[in-house]
Amino acid sequence: MGDELRRIRNRGVTIDRSVRDLVGTIVDDVAHRGDAALFEYTERYDGLTLNAATVEVSENEKQQALATVTAEAREILALAARRIEQFHEKQVIHSWLDTAEDDVELGQLIRPLGRVGVYAPGGRAVYPSTVLMAAIPARVAGVSETIVVSPSRDGTVNPMIIAAAELAGVDRIYKIGGAQAIAALAYGTDSIPSVDKIVGPGNIYVATAKMMVYGRVGIDMMAGPSEILVVCDGSAPAAVVAADLLSQAEHDEMACAILLTPSASFADEVVSEVRAQLGMLTRRSIAEKAIRDFGTVIVTRDVEEAIEIANTYAPEHLELIVKSPHNLLDKISNAGAVFLGPYTPEAVGDYMAGPNHILPTSGTARFFSPLGVYDFIKRTSVVSFSQAALQRYGDKIAGFAEMEGFEAHARSIIVRLSEKKP
Repeated sequence: MGDELRRIRNRGVTIDRSVRDLVGTIVDDVAHRGDAALFEYTERYDGLTLNAATVEVSENEKQQALATVTAEAREILALAARRIEQFHEKQVIHSWLDTAEDDVELGQLIRPLGRVGVYAPGGRAVYPSTVLMAAIPARVAGVSETIVVSPSRDGTVNPMIIAAAELAGVDRIYKIGGAQAIAALAYGTDSIPSVDKIVGPGNIYVATAKMMVYGRVGIDMMAGPSEILVVCDGSAPAAVVAADLLSQAEHDEMACAILLTPSASFADEVVSEVRAQLGMLTRRSIAEKAIRDFGTVIVTRDVEEAIEIANTYAPEHLELIVKSPHNLLDKISNAGAVFLGPYTPEAVGDYMAGPNHILPTSGTARFFSPLGVYDFIKRTSVVSFSQAALQRYGDKIAGFAEMEGFEAHARSIIVRLSEKKP
């Protein structure tokens, strides 16, 4: 991977000390002073005065918000919710017990988490799709309670967030955001219950807070700015590829858009198309800065080299717009999600396909996976030895303990070996 791709991938990885210091102060303060600190920071950063009686979205507020959601929007959300649920139902795993060996039982208990917190951004853009993607797998996994936190500047949570939460089976919604919301979910306050895991994207302050509370609670992943990498052999119109690159660039100014192609002439066409289509975007200033700072086109020797580079980069979204994309699938080792062919833009996965769109970024697809049902369960090992089984293995177990210098471990075996068989 060249220096330019390394620079792009590492954007946002290093957190400014001032951000770390500020977030650390907020997290510690909420952890120690609870609601008092939570409401102070909410007023300071969101301009919203809350208290224990107003921080949660009431049933009446929910119904008022839902009344403003159009029938068409409800239909779209419901269709997406059904497809997301159907996909994630295939991820369910069950407890098991193996009794193949005489006198020994070995197994695994699968249990859902008790309570999960979902962060739903409410700043420059609102993402009801993220609420569906985070809360539906939690419900499928059997999580007992799911709560949503979403920032509000006028005392109301966006109606689309509330509509998505209702469809996803969310239990409670709170009008808080930022690092203070993450701290409240992690440590709990009089108004906000503590959770077992926090999922969902946010800005740099939210992402930093999630990293700081990791260990106290689980988190989904270390999320960075969004990204797309397109491998195209020139078989699709340049306008299509340009549109896909811009679909990520409009997310935020730190988003990246990368094209790898073996055709220099096609690369030039795409660059021209990107420039032309920028002028059509409402979020032009955001996309323009993202393209300028973190957009790049690389001409490769062939498609195979493009795949090698893509695997090294490990993108969040990987589009294979080539003549035979399925033939390349076995060669992909690192990607959050792969989109095959000219009629599968990344936007399909964002909203309606079914697989989760909360994906690893910044090269972490090397070891992180998309959010799924497996993120909302825990596994417990089960072990049962009979007396006869312990007699068979006891000497070796005690010997292993002695090799590690743990005399009491060995003795816990030896005292049982001296017992008479029934």
